[in-house]
Amino acid sequence: MAGNKSLRTASKVKQDEFYTQLADIENELKHYKEHFIGKVVFCNCDDPYESNFFKYFALNFNHLRLKKLIATCYDNSPVAYTQLSLLGKENEKTYANKNRHAYKIEISNVQDYNNDGAVDLSDVKLLLQNDKNSLALLKGDGDFRSVECIKLLKQADIVVTNPPFSLFREYVAQLIEYNKKFLIIGNQNAITYKEIFQLLKENKLWLGYKSGDMAFTVPSYYEPRETRFWIDESGQKWRSMGNICWFTNLDIKKRHEDLPLYKKYDIDGFPTYDNYDAINVNKVYDIPCDYEGIMGVPITFLDKYNPKQFHILGLSASAGYRPEIVGIEFKGNKDARPLINGKNTYARIFIIRNKTNAD
Repeated sequence: MAGNKSLRTASKVKQDEFYTQLADIENELKHYKEHFIGKVVFCNCDDPYESNFFKYFALNFNHLRLKKLIATCYDNSPVAYTQLSLLGKENEKTYANKNRHAYKIEISNVQDYNNDGAVDLSDVKLLLQNDKNSLALLKGDGDFRSVECIKLLKQADIVVTNPPFSLFREYVAQLIEYNKKFLIIGNQNAITYKEIFQLLKENKLWLGYKSGDMAFTVPSYYEPRETRFWIDESGQKWRSMGNICWFTNLDIKKRHEDLPLYKKYDIDGFPTYDNYDAINVNKVYDIPCDYEGIMGVPITFLDKYNPKQFHILGLSASAGYRPEIVGIEFKGNKDARPLINGKNTYARIFIIRNKTNAD
């Protein structure tokens, strides 16, 4: 990888160091257990010292009946060697002297090493004493796009992680290119990216269970912010965001549940856009149960989307951006935003009820 590209990547990733809480991982992953039986899981943005994704899969390795767990990290992880002690004191000193170089860890066997009847963090610390598990330095900087990380990706069945938000497009594109199953965290605004929305529209990607507010720990160098930032009693810095969601292509029960519809259509409550032949719906739960035409709904609709109940036609997100919207007459000129009496109504996803699912 070219040097200047690596530097740009490192800069971006440094600003994307949001560490997911173990409870948030547990609450989401409990819905996917059947998908992991006999599978190789790859966490390719995860230093075991800091990553609760690694901790989750290591602790639940046998419960999930995994075949293998692989994790890789970038160079110079800011909190390496501050949580789990996986390397042993001698090896830790060696790796620390290498300026916390990127490495990979591969786990194929997890046992109850301390014979207390359960696999816990004290057992995870002893993982590398098992000859079926290994840790090795990477040749490169641990970038998920590097040749050696792609080689590991090819071995994987499912990728689970919190990737850098600034590289979300590239990250998802790689997963699709290599035909991988995945469960990843992203910003809800990514829904409006052309590349991501097209995958949502084609049912190659959908939202998981959790959408909304989520809190993350952040490195010590993060500057304080006026909102959604705090420091706990231990001195740990935190950031929270209200527009976080899980993206996946693993089938889940939620995806097959119909959105209950109660409201009746009336012309005053559902005005027609100035520039689209469709009605506006301000809230997802206000979608009229008796309207058969095209509707513009908030992007939060995707959290309740059942492809058997509705068909997605397109997205109108901002001026100058109007992806192909099949079956909708666009009555404007250049301004592609959904307008009502000349006023913007924010991003809208255009949907229509499936005939076979209509009441």
